[in-house]
Amino acid sequence: MGEPCFDIAHLGHVEVLTDKFEESLDFFTRVYGLKLSAREGDCAYLRAWDDYEFHTLKLTASETTGVGHIGYRVSSEAALARRVAAIEASGYSVHGWVDGDAGHGRAFRFEDPFGHVFEIYWETRKFEATGDDVPALKNMSSRFHGVGACPRRLDHLNLLASDVTEFRDFMQTCLGSRVTEQIRLDNGRLGGCWFTINNKTYDLACTEEHGKGANRLHHVTYAADQREDILRAADIFLENGVHIETGPHKHGIQGTFFLYVWEPAGNRVELANAGARLILQPDWETITWTETERKKGQAWGLKTIETFHTHGTPPGETNGGT
Repeated sequence: MGEPCFDIAHLGHVEVLTDKFEESLDFFTRVYGLKLSAREGDCAYLRAWDDYEFHTLKLTASETTGVGHIGYRVSSEAALARRVAAIEASGYSVHGWVDGDAGHGRAFRFEDPFGHVFEIYWETRKFEATGDDVPALKNMSSRFHGVGACPRRLDHLNLLASDVTEFRDFMQTCLGSRVTEQIRLDNGRLGGCWFTINNKTYDLACTEEHGKGANRLHHVTYAADQREDILRAADIFLENGVHIETGPHKHGIQGTFFLYVWEPAGNRVELANAGARLILQPDWETITWTETERKKGQAWGLKTIETFHTHGTPPGETNGGT
């Protein structure tokens, strides 16, 4: 996979755009079970109960849907300088420095070839639990509140791109990411890549765009502790009229137990178990799946439905239904 580069510490937050702000906010808090850290104008800052940062999801009212930006926290001030220098020298589109928002300090923004905006930052606002949020154990970020599906932490997101190889080059150049698993299609193209910048198996995936769109989000995922949490969440989603797209099943690639739903604005949201592998091998070799192997579907569970391959946000020309 190449020499590990640990300038980037972890996926910090994802900004999700919604054209049904109040309905989406109700979903993410009451049903999905994130906690509201702050609300400022057209934005709400949310976190799972054991996320250490002030927010891991920024929900923003918009005329469209999809992803506003993806934030990664670096490992130090010096690492931030190294990454900024690498990005400025890369030839990719650079937005430059922006002021931080409610959850972190200044950030450096740049763009992949498909219109997704990324930012990296060091100075962050750590969540300080007070009142009913104070946990019994001081090594937890806040108390388990048990509202809705109640995931533990932000895990990963999946972006769509018309050229996965080009996106891979961007991730390796700008973030120092490594590819843990990938799909190689019969025609030679990469159909998907799973990236890590630490010892998690992945924090971001990119799969090939089939919905004839640009700058699109496939899904954002929070992690639960065990499979039973996801089965319970399925009942919660059912009781609240949430569209369950597919699952619970088990992925062959990366091996996670998962459930996919659409929040009220149509953004796909996943809940997955946090028992996915850690990569401790410094010389891990990328696992390559063939098109034939991938077409076998999930490790087990029902056949993947068509919308999973075509639906994304904002809607494309062939978005797979609403």
